[in-house]
Amino acid sequence: MDTMNEMFDIRTYRADFLHSLKGLYEVEEIKSFFNMLSATYLGLSRAQIALALDRLLTADEMQLMNTAKEQLMQHQPIQYILGETEFYGSVFKVNPHVLIPRPETEELVDWIYNDLQNGEQVDQPIRILDIGTGSGCIAISLAKKFPQAKVYAMDLSEQAIQVATENAKRNNVSITFIQADITDDTISLSYQFDCIVSNPPYVRMLEKHEIQSNVLDNEPHLALFVEDEDPLIFYRKITKLASRNLTEDGVLYFEINQYLGRETVALVQKFGFEDVELRKDVFTNDRMIRAKR
Repeated sequence: MDTMNEMFDIRTYRADFLHSLKGLYEVEEIKSFFNMLSATYLGLSRAQIALALDRLLTADEMQLMNTAKEQLMQHQPIQYILGETEFYGSVFKVNPHVLIPRPETEELVDWIYNDLQNGEQVDQPIRILDIGTGSGCIAISLAKKFPQAKVYAMDLSEQAIQVATENAKRNNVSITFIQADITDDTISLSYQFDCIVSNPPYVRMLEKHEIQSNVLDNEPHLALFVEDEDPLIFYRKITKLASRNLTEDGVLYFEINQYLGRETVALVQKFGFEDVELRKDVFTNDRMIRAKR
């Protein structure tokens, strides 16, 4: 069907949309894409679509929907197409300079939130550092939950910091951003932190075949991959920094490679951390570590 020069009602266009993407995605996922795009471009919720199937799309709406459909046919992530995604109850801008936040990372944030909420310092101006912040989703989510906290976020990428800065403004929180390379041994931080958290690159090159093509072809490899010869380089550098810059009762949190749980625990313990807990995610993969001084 040529949808470029004709006008269609929503019912007809939806049928064409589902047909065009059939075989590339599961049917329910295609329906979800259509609903997400309709909410953004047509201003219609899923319930409203059902009541507006006879409404004709305008030329501008057709162009927006067609462009998005073509991008989906090229396996571009829906989050990049829409330019935003939801994480831990908030909306974040995303683009190809930052990773798309994952549900597993929400679990990590929830672990930290529950620990801090139940801790003795809950009413104190604690300091939190997020290393490799990307979109800023971890730092910003914690800043929203703990408005009294002083939250800092570090990333090597200037473009990522620009995205995270915009997300902090969108979500009305104050974050101190630091552009730095955590692998640089000359890094010196001025503060002691009560909580340091990181979701660093951890996918080994040998695991590339496990990554879906829409991720592999679109998301920043700098934030995804590590060399097979030294897959824990970021964990070693961050743990070393944490051993110097955590308070006496400070806690270190990591999202980790599911295949390297024991190795990451052993690494953290070598730096003198105790009470190291390895936790599985909702998919029963080893995914998170908490370590105390």
